Amino acid sequence: MSNILIIKHGSLGDIAQASGAIQDIYQNHPNDQIHILTTQPYVQLFKKNPMICNVILDKRLSRLNLIYLYYLIKNIKKFNFIKVFDLQNSSRSMFYKNIFFPMANYQVWSSSSTTLPKNIDKNDFDKKPVLDRFDHQLKTSGLKTLNTLKPDFNWACEDIDAIKKKFDLKKYIILFPFCSEHLTIKKWPFFNNLIKLISDKFYNQYQIVTAPGPSEIKEANSFNAKPILIDNKSINISQLATLIKDSSFIVANDTGPAHMAAHLGAKGLSLFGKHTSAYKVSIERDNFKAIQVADLNNLTAEKVFEQLILNIN
Repeated sequence: MSNILIIKHGSLGDIAQASGAIQDIYQNHPNDQIHILTTQPYVQLFKKNPMICNVILDKRLSRLNLIYLYYLIKNIKKFNFIKVFDLQNSSRSMFYKNIFFPMANYQVWSSSSTTLPKNIDKNDFDKKPVLDRFDHQLKTSGLKTLNTLKPDFNWACEDIDAIKKKFDLKKYIILFPFCSEHLTIKKWPFFNNLIKLISDKFYNQYQIVTAPGPSEIKEANSFNAKPILIDNKSINISQLATLIKDSSFIVANDTGPAHMAAHLGAKGLSLFGKHTSAYKVSIERDNFKAIQVADLNNLTAEKVFEQLILNIN
């Protein structure tokens, strides 16, 4: 039995996207143990993944912090990993390659760089859909891929019967009107208009709720929807996954919960402006669709509501 390392630091949406690739790595190494290197927000989440035998914390301290790097290298090397699958494909993970396996090719260190197709520039390759890039990476590394193009994030779910009882959740629509402070270009400004359209059409047929993260709780009060909080704190990722999975519909900005919804099989819509394309981030699934516009400020609530009506049943 050998040890295999996967690197996946985050973010939340990226972890949902990588679920199929992780499953294929696991299934192609039935006699090996799969370890994952990740960051603090996702340690407990990955501990729930039945395909992962061990979670290694990367605090991602400064690369100039030689003491931290020394102990991280020591911790990594004790497992004698025979292969590394870099699913983060970042400058940081390539920095680690140069430390752990400086001379390794794709047979030892599988990344988008080591498996880059011949005669194609890395910048051009990165324009392809993220799941297609994962699929190429794993196939070039000799794996048979059955799940990479169709991630399943259901492993992340946990029981939320107590939450449903507390908020009397039966049929409900979840809105994710939030985004990172430095990515306001992703924010659609008409969620309250949409809430009114939903309420006028359906009356009390659906509850309208939000599920704010820790930095979004204050903002959640500006929307005419019930925030799902426990003791005034955000629910955890696994609780959020089940809340999304069991919902009647999702409407979200291009954020982590949108990608979770896509790979949990939930019905819903994600709203995209010019910051990126739904095609590139591989978010559209059978039940989950996207609306792509040049400027989110010009996307009306009526247009979004029209798509909700077409897809909610």
